Amino acid sequence: MTSGQATTARSAAFFDVDETLITRKSMLSFLRDYYRWLGRPDAAADDTVSSLRDIAAGPGGRAASNRAYYRLFAGHRVAEVAAAGQQWFDDGMTAGGLFHPAALLALREHQQRGDLVVLVSGSFSACLDPIARYVHADIALGTVPEVFGGSYTGEVRDVRIGAGKAEAVAEVLRERELRPEDCHAYGDHASDLDLLRQVGHPVVVGDDPVLLEHAHRGRWRRLPPAVGAVRGVGAAEPSVR
Repeated sequence: MTSGQATTARSAAFFDVDETLITRKSMLSFLRDYYRWLGRPDAAADDTVSSLRDIAAGPGGRAASNRAYYRLFAGHRVAEVAAAGQQWFDDGMTAGGLFHPAALLALREHQQRGDLVVLVSGSFSACLDPIARYVHADIALGTVPEVFGGSYTGEVRDVRIGAGKAEAVAEVLRERELRPEDCHAYGDHASDLDLLRQVGHPVVVGDDPVLLEHAHRGRWRRLPPAVGAVRGVGAAEPSVR
């Protein structure tokens, strides 16, 4: 998605989403709500999350877990999943605490300066689109599941985790002819390191030890952890973002 301002921006701010801009892991939080939307018991969601945890701990790591997540939606109508995603977002806003205040404030400050605001996430449009609309992001870049005949196939076209986020950022910089040294990026996890290295002003959100080491050496800015992170999702659950 783009805005009129996006065409004239001279710099950009790239935001990871899960536990950076929002206080939870969107994909897993949404999955629990989506299972309830389908009338499935909570135990089914627990079993699925346990399976994703096992995959993430295996040789394929986060990338394999991410792909396994999207296979869960094979045959599901895109429009129905999107409607469930909007409901997930609305419920999160009603409950409160969905957004990380410090990160949201930083995003608003970038908008006031006229910066291009870009969300970059391993999550997909069902979760990202409501968030992007709310914060008026110029661009939202997430994992792109394959669609055929209005339904998800269970496969993915582009994965936006790790190096995939960095590639997405580099593409925006090229297309918009932006100087990396003028741009900012925000991330909370070691997997965001490639993303943060793409810009001249990386910002570490939270206390990931790998990122803190780089922040100390490079004198990067820091924001506090997202209070209430992973609400409703067990802290030991895998990150598939």
